[in-house]
Amino acid sequence: MKKYKLATLVILLIAAGFTFSQSDFYFQIAKSIDLFGRVYKEIAVNYVDTIEPEKLMVEGIKGMLTSLDPYTNYISESQQKDLDVITKGKYGGIGATVGLRNDKITIVDVLEGYSAQRQGLLIGDRIIKVDDVELSKKNYDDLGKYLKGKPGSNVKVIVERDGELQNLIFDLVREEIVIKNLPYYGFVPVESNNVYLKLSSFSRTAGEEIKEALIELKNQKEIKSIVLDLRGNPGGLLEAAIDISQKFLKKNDLIVTVKGRDGNTRKEYFARQEPLAGDSKIIVLIDGGSASASEIVAGAIQDHDRGIILGTKSFGKGLVQTVVPLSMNSSLKITTAKYYTPSGRCIQKIDYSKDNEVIELADSILTDDFYTENKRLVHSAGGIEPDTVVTSGINEDLVSSLLAQGMFFKFVSKYYPQETIEADSDKWDNIYLEFKNYLIKEDFKLLNRESRLLAELIDEMKKDDYSEDILTSAVNLERQLEKNAEELIDGNQYYILSRLKEEIAARVNGRRGRVESALDGDQQFLTALKIFENDSTYNLLLNNQN
Repeated sequence: MKKYKLATLVILLIAAGFTFSQSDFYFQIAKSIDLFGRVYKEIAVNYVDTIEPEKLMVEGIKGMLTSLDPYTNYISESQQKDLDVITKGKYGGIGATVGLRNDKITIVDVLEGYSAQRQGLLIGDRIIKVDDVELSKKNYDDLGKYLKGKPGSNVKVIVERDGELQNLIFDLVREEIVIKNLPYYGFVPVESNNVYLKLSSFSRTAGEEIKEALIELKNQKEIKSIVLDLRGNPGGLLEAAIDISQKFLKKNDLIVTVKGRDGNTRKEYFARQEPLAGDSKIIVLIDGGSASASEIVAGAIQDHDRGIILGTKSFGKGLVQTVVPLSMNSSLKITTAKYYTPSGRCIQKIDYSKDNEVIELADSILTDDFYTENKRLVHSAGGIEPDTVVTSGINEDLVSSLLAQGMFFKFVSKYYPQETIEADSDKWDNIYLEFKNYLIKEDFKLLNRESRLLAELIDEMKKDDYSEDILTSAVNLERQLEKNAEELIDGNQYYILSRLKEEIAARVNGRRGRVESALDGDQQFLTALKIFENDSTYNLLLNNQN
């Protein structure tokens, strides 16, 4: 009897402790809300200069969120349309993608079948006015307000175009633009039984697009192998990742587990369909730009040994966000959970929870060991490691510098905006030399770490009045780096020409032309095809004993 009373007392004390703890937690919240409200009111009412109350509150919210991870964001009413595009995959617009090139608002892509393409807008056109609003770098961030709108409404767009003496005026009709998650699919090479799927995002319709593509291709001929390209895909909806995964995995296979704070909430997601891909061989291409939903798909395929992961290590985002609607048509995107691959690993690269410090889980840190169905060793943290590492072969500093400065785009816009050039044409040697001269003319700079640090050092030395001899030495070193950049360009001629071919192909045949041109010289894709040709290599990489 005494033991029973003692046990009851212990249970009551534990329960009381939990109650007190929970009560204290909510008391702290209430006290903090009161403090925040008082500070906000005092500043709004008594600050020496006039304050915009709404703007002050938004800045306060943003300041609070900076102590958390970068994926927890306040979404204002003006940003809500962008969120809708991500989640729903559609918007009202003209069907053109724009970007800043030389501080000009420039059309960088035209979607096939929509108003912009049908009425003749071209890649490289520079938008100077929309209706009565003159556009410049200053109001670039507001461009969506002017170009997007209700389907069926009219918009007048005025552009500059190279070779035209006068500005061109386009009267366009906004349409419902459906963003394609799968911008390219088909048999590559055409005569083969290998399917190539380029998945660029994970909006609500992504799984259905994959389904329709596979059904269409199956009706043409047998599918023996599939390359699923997730390179550069930053992810999207968790539901889309689950839907796509079950197109490849066996029915009832675990796809992903989502765990909330302290693991109190846990949900497992399984494949609920028979796979459309059947027994086809699969290789998934990933790189440092493959994140979130891309990593869920790659991790599920890897852990179940359903296919080979090829490329370079993925980004490493193992966090799940939930969108919470707020007042005034705003919302909060908040990190609510972590996800775990079927083997039980979380591949999150950066830990944001350690006393609000950002801690990166470096490659040198030993992480927990996990095993796939075929007993292959895989690791947690730091992203998805490929089963076979294949780099693109090109110098990343060089490519990022050329792309960041828009060199491929500007060169082709100026010299070859609408010209078709065959892949084996003898013109390419001359085009490469023209491009090199163009880089000199445009004062192209290699933006690698060393050149940036040296430029900053020279600026500081000039401010601090260093001697002429020391400054000259630093400038000579800068020139040597520029010379090294020239050698680097020649050493990457093959890849530079590949990029130029892509850009020219895009002007003639749109996105499809760009993708097909890129695959011709894509070392990662070509390696995937070689692996498919050799059953023993494919099975060895999967530790498949069958």
